Amino acid sequence: MSLPTARSTPDPDENNVVHLADARARAAATEPTAVVERAPEVLDAEVVEDDAPTELVQVDQPDSSDDSTWVSRLRETERLPIIPGYLRTLSEVRQTAAWVGRHYAHATGYHAARTPLYLLKLAARSPQGALLLMAATGRWVADAEGRPLRREMAVRGEAEKYLRLVQERNARVRFRTVLLAAGSALGVVLLVLLPGVAPEWVWWVCVTAALAVLGKLGTPQDRPVAGRAVVGPQAQKLTSDVVVRALSSLGIGGINQAVGKNAHAIGFTAPITRDGPGWRADVELPPGVTATEVVEKRDKLASGLGRPLGCVWPENNASGHPGQLVLWVGDRDMSKAKQPAWSLRRGGAVDLFKPQPFGTDVRGRWVEVTLMFVAGIIGAIPRMGKTFTLRELLLIAALDPRSELHSYDLKGTGDLSPLAPVCHRYRAGDDPEDLEYAVADLRALRQELRRRTKVIRELPKDLCPENKVTTELASKRSLRLHPIVIGVDECQVWFEHPEFGAEVEEICTDLVKRGPATGIVLLLATQRPDSKSIPTQISDNAVLRFCLKVTGQMANDMVLGTSSYRNGERATQFSFSDKGIGLLKGVTDETKTVKGVYVDGPGAETIAGRARALRTAAGLLTGYAAGLDAEVVDGDVTSTLLPDVLAAMGSADKMWSESIVERLAELRPGAYGQWADQDGKGRAVQLAAALKPHGVSTGQVWGTDADGKGANRRGLTRADVAAAVTDSASK
Repeated sequence: MSLPTARSTPDPDENNVVHLADARARAAATEPTAVVERAPEVLDAEVVEDDAPTELVQVDQPDSSDDSTWVSRLRETERLPIIPGYLRTLSEVRQTAAWVGRHYAHATGYHAARTPLYLLKLAARSPQGALLLMAATGRWVADAEGRPLRREMAVRGEAEKYLRLVQERNARVRFRTVLLAAGSALGVVLLVLLPGVAPEWVWWVCVTAALAVLGKLGTPQDRPVAGRAVVGPQAQKLTSDVVVRALSSLGIGGINQAVGKNAHAIGFTAPITRDGPGWRADVELPPGVTATEVVEKRDKLASGLGRPLGCVWPENNASGHPGQLVLWVGDRDMSKAKQPAWSLRRGGAVDLFKPQPFGTDVRGRWVEVTLMFVAGIIGAIPRMGKTFTLRELLLIAALDPRSELHSYDLKGTGDLSPLAPVCHRYRAGDDPEDLEYAVADLRALRQELRRRTKVIRELPKDLCPENKVTTELASKRSLRLHPIVIGVDECQVWFEHPEFGAEVEEICTDLVKRGPATGIVLLLATQRPDSKSIPTQISDNAVLRFCLKVTGQMANDMVLGTSSYRNGERATQFSFSDKGIGLLKGVTDETKTVKGVYVDGPGAETIAGRARALRTAAGLLTGYAAGLDAEVVDGDVTSTLLPDVLAAMGSADKMWSESIVERLAELRPGAYGQWADQDGKGRAVQLAAALKPHGVSTGQVWGTDADGKGANRRGLTRADVAAAVTDSASK
């Protein structure tokens, strides 16, 4: 017989049975989170072992309550506009209302013109509708909708439920049969009595309505009666899943690794919303991934989104950190999207000291530029719209009648010829005489720059507090501080010239650095952006930069500035179909993708004609446009006009304008010969327009003609001209 084994009481210090789950929980509760062990103080002494516990310092401190935290958060928040952008100004309200009105007026007219066709379609489809109506009525009367439930009860063998459903069905069928009979009888009575009681038009209205209802019932869903009056672009809605899937297809290691570990590694800082004619997504990329990496792969991103390349525009978030991406996906390709009407195609004069519409961004919003106080560079490969962009800027300048235009088409094809009627100086070509003409003009402009700096320096502080030209000073003709805009296409011809290149570079550098403050604006365009075609000192000091498609990093940075390519500003992303589209820098804090306004040759001539009319009315037609464009080497021809008039008058105290012009033509045939080809009235108008900027006006003076006959005609007095010469010399 076996006896039970005696068990002694377990020793608490030996071989305890421990519950593993409880032990792990206690260990996790007592284990400190990330701690830093404080290093002992370094002493010049003998090392002695110390077994005392070392004090631990916790790195992750608990959140401290701060009453001002919510205030600081409120200060950092961005307040969205209360009033939508299309309702902020009266002009935008008018444009929006006009667009909406035209839209619905077009839709109304479209459908009104097709109303007879719609009626024929409805009549043709009414028999099918009648059959469908009778079939639906029969199913309703027979309670066909309850048949599946009754069949199911019969299959299950639930006799009680089945009988109850049959009774309900029979009662429902009897009631509906009575309703159908009553309605049919009423319809027959109305059909018989209505033609004799009601007017004929009521009968036709009822017949038309019945045919319309039956035709609508007989219309298939895929063949509507009325077509679309306005067809808009059909674009897929942008969702977070679509964005994440597209970003994951770019082959960026940081994104793939993060998404592989966590499906929600790509975040969004704001909801995906409609932004203009497209969708906007504010994306938070995984740690270590920058928005520039995504911008580099714009073509792959467009493929991942399943959209045309011209619809996908990723960019850095200028107000966030480098890992925040702003993705805008348009409904239509930017190069094919219709631009809003350019306000400068019609209207009056503009003020160059105020922003003027230049182009539209990817969202179709106008981007404005201020031409004053800047020097500009335009670069692109051939046939991308570089010359058209320069011509657009010069047209904007021409619409300010105070401005003085100097246009040089060094390509020689005449692309800037529409501007000739308003130019103070104009040449097309790179022949030796053209280059000599341009160098003489640049020398005169440098002298004008020095004169302007002296005038600005000596002006009272209340008139010129910032020591630069203002719109008020530019309007004072006595100061001669009007805007001067110089536009040069294919500027590399100047800078690479073996004889004049160094001098031209020196003068242009001075104009770029000091010219903007004095009202002188230099705009350079080239199809080969490099250090030779645009000298470094000029490219480094230019403010306004517009880079259309280029093929390399060096050309990109020569136009947009050093390190632009590395910072994600890459004009290499544009395709050959993106004509007129480029990166615009220097207008705002952000570099924008902008599509310039396309103005063809006839359109440019129309705008230039309007600008010439403004100048003629203001008496500001000068230089080449006024027929005063002599070949000189040093100085501006217009600076000799007053002394030439005094020389033409001789010792006479008064003289008719037509007589003065005749003598001026004898004095300088190259300068004033074209003036003398006009009749007497034309000569007087020409001389008055040329003298107006100098503050000299013509009036009625007494004189005699060759036959000795006296008369009052428009003319000048010697005292007025001499006073103007004295005032000019003192400035």
